[in-house]
Amino acid sequence: MFEKSLTKKMQDIVLEGKIPAKTVCTRIKKPYSTLLRELNPFDTHAKLGAETMFEIVKVTRNVAVLEFMAEELGYTLQPRTPRPVRQAPRAPQRMEAGL
Repeated sequence: MFEKSLTKKMQDIVLEGKIPAKTVCTRIKKPYSTLLRELNPFDTHAKLGAETMFEIVKVTRNVAVLEFMAEELGYTLQPRTPRPVRQAPRAPQRMEAGL
């Protein structure tokens, strides 16, 4: 049951997400028809690979499937604390002697 739920969650991310499914396919370099087969929880011959799943998560920025997996395994998914923005070092200023 977990496998079908996971596939269904990925299907929802792609088909109901903010980014159109065809755009997701273009960005992950996978034909639309192939991805739809892999996302079909009832297709027993085509399976979504872990690498493709990871690419979809990166492209869509939707971590719902990761949260689902963490929950199923008894974990909590949390974002890292944001890193401080680095500023470019300033060039040393010349001191002019006042005469």
